[in-house]
Amino acid sequence: MRSIRIAATLPLLAGALVLAAPGAQADAGAARDTLSGTKPLWATGTADQGSTANGSTVRARVYLAGRDAKGLAAYAKAVSDPSSASYGKYLSAQETQDRFGASKEQIAEVTAWLTSSGLTVTGTSAHYIAVSGDVAATEKAFGTQLHNYAKGSHTYRAPSAAASVPASLDGAVLTVTGLDSAPHKATKQDQLPPPDAVFRNSGPFSSYYGSNVATTLPDAYGTKVPYAVKGYTGKQLRAAYGAGKATGKGVRVAITDAYASPTIAKDAATYAAKNGDAAYAKGQLKQVLPKKYARTEECGAAGWYGEETLDVEAVHAVSPQADITYVGAASCYDDDLLDSLNKVVDKHLADIVSNSWGDVEANQTPELAAAYDQVFQLGAVEGIGFYFSSGDNGDNVASTGTKQVDTPADSAWVTAVGGTSLAVGKNDTYKWETGWGTLKSTLSADGTSWTDFPGAYNSGAGGGTSKSVAQPSYQKGVVPDALATANGSVNRVVPDIAAIADPNTGFLVGQTQTLPDGSQAYDEYRIGGTSLAAPVIAGVQALAQQTRGGAPLGFANPSIYARYGSPLYHDVTDKPTGKDLAVARVDFANSYDASEGLLTSVRSLGKDASLKAVRGYDDVTGVGSPAPGYVSSYRGR
Repeated sequence: MRSIRIAATLPLLAGALVLAAPGAQADAGAARDTLSGTKPLWATGTADQGSTANGSTVRARVYLAGRDAKGLAAYAKAVSDPSSASYGKYLSAQETQDRFGASKEQIAEVTAWLTSSGLTVTGTSAHYIAVSGDVAATEKAFGTQLHNYAKGSHTYRAPSAAASVPASLDGAVLTVTGLDSAPHKATKQDQLPPPDAVFRNSGPFSSYYGSNVATTLPDAYGTKVPYAVKGYTGKQLRAAYGAGKATGKGVRVAITDAYASPTIAKDAATYAAKNGDAAYAKGQLKQVLPKKYARTEECGAAGWYGEETLDVEAVHAVSPQADITYVGAASCYDDDLLDSLNKVVDKHLADIVSNSWGDVEANQTPELAAAYDQVFQLGAVEGIGFYFSSGDNGDNVASTGTKQVDTPADSAWVTAVGGTSLAVGKNDTYKWETGWGTLKSTLSADGTSWTDFPGAYNSGAGGGTSKSVAQPSYQKGVVPDALATANGSVNRVVPDIAAIADPNTGFLVGQTQTLPDGSQAYDEYRIGGTSLAAPVIAGVQALAQQTRGGAPLGFANPSIYARYGSPLYHDVTDKPTGKDLAVARVDFANSYDASEGLLTSVRSLGKDASLKAVRGYDDVTGVGSPAPGYVSSYRGR
C-alpha cells in the first residue's frame, strides 16, 4: 500500500482489471478466477528472497465488483456523453447502490469463503471486506504463495503469482489489496500535531502583474522584469476565468484530503473578511471526518492542514455561495483516501469533488486502479465529477528519473487539472497565461547578474502520456497522435483542462501557523501548485452548474472536450507575448523574517521540463483554461 503525496508540495479504464479464465487453484479440482494485476511488477524472480514466514500477519481488503460491473462502466459512459440518449439521466445514491452495488448475498458468499479459509473479517462496507490472518490462511484464500522480495534497499512481501478467487463466487470480487506490503507499516493512532512552522513571503511584491518592476535588479531576457505578485485574490481569479455574476449558489462542492485543519472554520472566515470574499453562511462549510487518524507522523499530517486551507479558500474565492463539504481521510494511504471518496458517493455529499493529491503512475498498481475507477464510475452514474491535480513536477524526470504522469489524475474517469502561470493586470484584466514550468536562477554575490541564468528546473505542472491507461473516447480527434502514442500504444494523455498553479503568480491564502516563539497566529502567504488549479476549476464548474439551473455536470470530460477549439478556452502557450517571460522574487532565508537575510532569484515562466504548452491541445494545459463565456455556455443544456 502506497502513501500519497500532496500535489501542491506534491487507474485504468473500466474493465482493465477483470476476472480472467480459471487460474491458480488452492484446492485440487476447484476452478479459480485470476485477479489480474495483483502481483506487483517489482516481485521478480531475481528479487525473490524466499517464502514469507507463516507467522506473519496479513491485512487485506477484498473489493467487491457489485451486481453489474460491466453495466456500471457502460452506464457511467452513457450518462456522461452529451450525444447519448441517457445523458444527464443520473441515479440517486440509493438507486446506484441497488442497481450496481454488491448484494447482501454477494457479501455473504465472499465473507463465508474468506472465513472458511481461516481469515478473520475485521470490517465490512458496501465496497469491500477487510480481513486479517496468517500467511498460510492468506495463501489458501487467494491461491498463491507469499514471498519476500527485494525492492530497492528494502524487502517487502508480495504474491509470487497473481491472486485468484473461487470461480463459484461468480465475479463477485473486483480485486484484493494488501497482499503486498510495500510500504505497509503498522498503524499508530495518535493526536493530530499543531500547524507547521510559519511561512511568509518577503516582497517587494506586485499588486497585479507588472505593477512593480524590479528596476534595481539585473535584466532577464533583455529586459527588466516585475516582482512576483503578493498573491491573487478571489476578485482577480473570478475576473480572469469569466465568473460574471454567477456565485455557485445551490451547488455542492466536496474536497478530499488527508486529516483536517483544527482551525479551518476560523481561518476561512478571517480570510474571506480580509480579502473581499463573501462571508460564509451558516452551514455553508462542513467537515466529514473519521473517528480517528493514523500514520500522522509518517504522512506529515500538519502539512495537510495547509492543503485543506488552500482548497477551501480557493473554492470559496471563485464560487463564494457554493456549499463546501470537506471530507478528511484518516491517513495519506490509498485505503483511507478511497474511504473518503466512497463517503462522497455513498451519501452523495456533492456534485463536484476537488482532489489535490496524487502519486506517480509507477507507484500505482492495477488492483488499486480498479478500486479507484469503480468509485469514479459510481460517482459518474450519480452525476458526480471528480477533479484531480496533475502534479507539480512536470514530466517527473527530475524527481523520479522516469518520464511519467501522476495518478489518480491518469484515470480515464476523472478530470485531470493542469497548471498555468497567470498574469492579471490592472483593473482585474486578464492579460495572458503560460504553461506552468519554472527555471530558477539566483542573484550573484555582487548583485550585478543572475547565476547560471536561466537556471535549473524548479517545478511545473504535471502532464504527459500514461503508460497503462488506454485512450478514452473523448480524447480521440483532439489529442495529437504524437502525444497519444508516445509510449507505443494509444493511451490517455494528461491533463484535460488547466488553471492558475505557478507559485510565482499564485494565490493568497490565510492560515493559523506556529510562530518561532511557539505561539499560534493567523497569517497569510502566497501559494500555488496544481493543488490550487484543481479547486479553482472545481469552483468554475460550480459556477457553470449554477448557470445550468443547478443540474449536475457529472463527469465533465466529454463536455469539456466537446468545447475544444472554441473561444470558451484560453489557448495557453509558453510564449503568449512572443517573448520569454520571468518574474523576480525575494524570499526570507528562514521563511519567516529578514533576520537571517534575503534570497533573491529570477523565475522563468513557461519552461516545464520536456512538456510544452503549444497551440491547441497540449500536455501542460490540456484544452486550455476557462475563458469568459465558458461558464455561461452551460446555460440551458
